[in-house]
Amino acid sequence: MRVLVVEDERMLADGIAEGLRAEAMAVDVCYDGDSARLRLAVYDYDVAILDRDLPRVGGDELCRKVVEGPHGTRVLMLTAAAEVGDRVEGLSLGADDYLGKPFAFAELVARVRALARRSAPAVPPVLEFDGISVDTARRQVFRDGRYLSLSKKEFGVLVELLRADGAVVSSERLLEKAWDEHIDPATNVVRVTMMTLRRKLGDPPVIVTVPGSGYAVREEPAP
Repeated sequence: MRVLVVEDERMLADGIAEGLRAEAMAVDVCYDGDSARLRLAVYDYDVAILDRDLPRVGGDELCRKVVEGPHGTRVLMLTAAAEVGDRVEGLSLGADDYLGKPFAFAELVARVRALARRSAPAVPPVLEFDGISVDTARRQVFRDGRYLSLSKKEFGVLVELLRADGAVVSSERLLEKAWDEHIDPATNVVRVTMMTLRRKLGDPPVIVTVPGSGYAVREEPAP
């Protein structure tokens, strides 16, 4: 999934981003509302984590813009003010969830994952295809009962392909969902990741290249 973190406390923002990336999420960071507004106009995020007390464009105004936007981005509001009235006010702005500071990072991750499930069509917790089994919660992958050790990016690419259920997924879509804004759009990182992923998945091959379009998971036709 792709997450936007908007928090003016830089150490906190960077810490959240680092932790979410360790959970195999693609994360962009903004330290003020103006920058966040520009990012939201360009990128399609699954979840936006917004500090309510932002400089320039405030968290409340930014939340309204996200809710009115076309992408269906879910909003998790962060604030030092955690009284019931503050939570009610934040939710009334259109935020999907509310978390007071300080918070346990494990709870933040759980809430982000829950919101991401609401931002996209529901998928089963275990994705299966041609002997491949992917446990999205535990981030474990097996093929024919054999455990596969995948990198975070390989795992993210495989999940996107399996979620597409045979439909073609473009390289641009994979870059958007498995990497963040700092990746060079002209890079060959998707092709390289695909090579290593195919090697780890082994035979028979299940990922096909659709020239000029992208990649898809498809069973090999019977001889």
